Amino acid sequence: MRTPPRQPDSTPPAREHTGRRRNEATRRAILDAALAQLATADGGTVTVDSLAAAAGVGKQTIYRWWPSKGAVLLDALLDRAHRSVPTPDTGSVRTDLLAVADSTFTGAQQVSTAPALRALVREAARDPHLAELMQEFTAARRAAVRDILERAITRGELPAETDADLLVDLLYGLFWYRFLLGHAPLDHTTATRLVDTLLPAV
Repeated sequence: MRTPPRQPDSTPPAREHTGRRRNEATRRAILDAALAQLATADGGTVTVDSLAAAAGVGKQTIYRWWPSKGAVLLDALLDRAHRSVPTPDTGSVRTDLLAVADSTFTGAQQVSTAPALRALVREAARDPHLAELMQEFTAARRAAVRDILERAITRGELPAETDADLLVDLLYGLFWYRFLLGHAPLDHTTATRLVDTLLPAV
């Protein structure tokens, strides 16, 4: 008995799924549009409509990935800046604090970051959800500095009665004051003088 000839396989070959790459490209376009609009808003309001138009997507695409406009704006800034909070632990409170101060001052003043961060602060005054996200963002950075100080207290480098939260406020207070008003530099010299002023005070 003859074996019937084998019919050609009509099933098309499996194609590599590209949806993920398309989604990532779209996400990147949205984040880039958010940064560009933040940098050029000059006090104006960035909207979901303007983001969607600039990125060439529909509003539903943005809401599919982010719960609010504020979440998009903050994610865009974090994506461009360093996401991780510096957590040095060299055994020296001065060295650790100086590393955080230097990283904070330098990172915030990058050409691609500074205008966006200033615009984001303005947006947070109008957007309660973004204001809440900004509080979470700054809380993580405050916690990193507080950990440095608490380790120093445990090692005996700082007195047990040291007010760690006050020192954190002083460090970031100088940063935000100079960053937003621009009346004085935020450089390595400033970071060094700040740390060397804070530590003897306690």
